[in-house]
Amino acid sequence: MIKVEDTPFFNDVLKIFNYPFGKLYIFSGFVISEIGEGVVLSWDNAKQMVEDVEGFLGTNGKDLVYISNRINSYSVVPQDWLKYFKLNYGLKAYFVVTAANKGSFNITFEKLFFRSKIKTFTCLVEAVNKAKTRKQEVA
Repeated sequence: MIKVEDTPFFNDVLKIFNYPFGKLYIFSGFVISEIGEGVVLSWDNAKQMVEDVEGFLGTNGKDLVYISNRINSYSVVPQDWLKYFKLNYGLKAYFVVTAANKGSFNITFEKLFFRSKIKTFTCLVEAVNKAKTRKQEVA
């Protein structure tokens, strides 16, 4: 697994938010998160990321692709997606980058609560290229 900082598109980062639980990289049309080892990502954590993206880009996320670059092992509180949508936030697409079979149970469980399809990738570069393609599409 490759970190955002080790990719050629790192130069395109508009803003980096550092949190005690991980990092969030803001690009034009998409964001990439890298959550820390062993973190339980709940709405309490995610809310800070959502508010930072909204404040920096002025969007509720419906025009953004969210890429979860799962370089570390962590878990998500999947039912907290309901809080995200209840507050009228959205996503254009949700991509997960993970090693083959690693974290597949978590992704399967998340799909029960996430309203749209979750697309999985094993390569961050492929996910970013797809996000750039989605950026061209009308929201």
